[in-house]
Amino acid sequence: MDLQDFLAPAAVVADLRVTSKKALLQQLAQRAAALTGVDERRIHETIAERERLGSTGFGGGVAIPHGKIEGLDTVFGLFARLGTPVDFDALDRQPVDLVFLLLAPQGAGADHLKALACVSRTFRDRAITAKLRGSTSADALYAMLANGAHSRAA
Repeated sequence: MDLQDFLAPAAVVADLRVTSKKALLQQLAQRAAALTGVDERRIHETIAERERLGSTGFGGGVAIPHGKIEGLDTVFGLFARLGTPVDFDALDRQPVDLVFLLLAPQGAGADHLKALACVSRTFRDRAITAKLRGSTSADALYAMLANGAHSRAA
């Protein structure tokens, strides 16, 4: 599984401006709803509930909020590079500026785990995260994610 299997060019945001984790989750839900047709409130409640279980900020300025959503047909990803890092209660206590929202259908099982592993491997690669931080174009960000993750099939 590669990132481009569940990340479309339209689902890449180059300079998302938010001031808090709460505002970030709301913006992610709003954008995901517009692209998937799934209710914004349902998306927000799902990812907010997952955050209450423990932060999905796994360190290095990266967060991967995720969850399973009823009514979604396929695994869906949305990437946002933040204009200014926000506190995300990350494991390393560093603010987050690279966020990958991952949503999967309720019964996705292995596909959800494969997609999550793919995203995690990609964002653990410091060379890729450095390149993502250096780009301001959504097209360039998508190309980096699609090409950078291509050789990391799950």
